[in-house]
Amino acid sequence: MRGQGYGNGYRICGMPLEPSVLSGAVIALVLAVVGLAAWLAFLQRSEARLRSRLRRILSDNGTTGLDEVLAGQATRIEQLASRVDALNALERELEASSRLALQKVGVVRFNPFQDSGGDQSFAIALLDQGGTGIVVSSLHGRAETRIFAKQVTNGRSKHALSDEEQQAIRAALQ
Repeated sequence: MRGQGYGNGYRICGMPLEPSVLSGAVIALVLAVVGLAAWLAFLQRSEARLRSRLRRILSDNGTTGLDEVLAGQATRIEQLASRVDALNALERELEASSRLALQKVGVVRFNPFQDSGGDQSFAIALLDQGGTGIVVSSLHGRAETRIFAKQVTNGRSKHALSDEEQQAIRAALQ
């Protein structure tokens, strides 16, 4: 009855096993166990890193759960979204009001009279983004100084403009 079972014949399911095949199987099983042990060590290390990250996310005393932390983050995101919306509204408002602010300036200095020295007279154009504003002229003479202000709309005036005033407007619009 030798050869039936696990007795002295090294037979499994009716197949005889050679000692070299058996030792190869043992070596393969040992390698598989070592590989599984390495994989287990890797998984434990990964799990330890994950736990430490979760501890950092959670509160100091560790009583806050992940759900509470996520709910708090969602609340913060909603608050930030409302602040961004408010900032966007403010930016639109400031942009609209800045269109009306004086943004373009052109200055021309000149000497309107041959008998006085220096370029003491000037024309200055003060315009907004659309080219609307005023042009102010100052004519300086020996005895007096005259100042003129003329309205400008879209880079043009309904008043007669001197060459220097037109030059100041062109300089402002560039």
